[in-house]
Amino acid sequence: MADKPSVLFVCVHNAGRSQMAAGWLTHLAGDRIEARSAGSAPADQVNPVAIEAMHEIGIDITAAQPKVLTVDAVEASDVVITMGCGDACPIFPGKRYEDWKLDDPAGQDIEAVRKIRDDIRSRVEQPLGELLPD
Repeated sequence: MADKPSVLFVCVHNAGRSQMAAGWLTHLAGDRIEARSAGSAPADQVNPVAIEAMHEIGIDITAAQPKVLTVDAVEASDVVITMGCGDACPIFPGKRYEDWKLDDPAGQDIEAVRKIRDDIRSRVEQPLGELLPD
């Protein structure tokens, strides 16, 4: 069987947006797509409000840990989706990159984080359809 496609979500702290995106992709695609996330300057822990917002819709990201972005992670991914990490993300020829303009959930209340969570879901559905055959 061919390797399954993989998507790497990257933000600065790997504590909110990228963790929620990876959670959504895993939830929506199951094991058909590998979802990874990393940060250019990872935080100590995942944002508790992001965990709460995902928990409300039945997605558990409590086990997720912020990870540092590595060249290997980028090279091993089919699609790299950045969320405000700017020039910190290494660029490789032949990789597909997208940059999502999303508010950072850090320091925001649950209402604001719910909006970000729902925005991420609609964005995750697009690469999902492109990476999976019908």
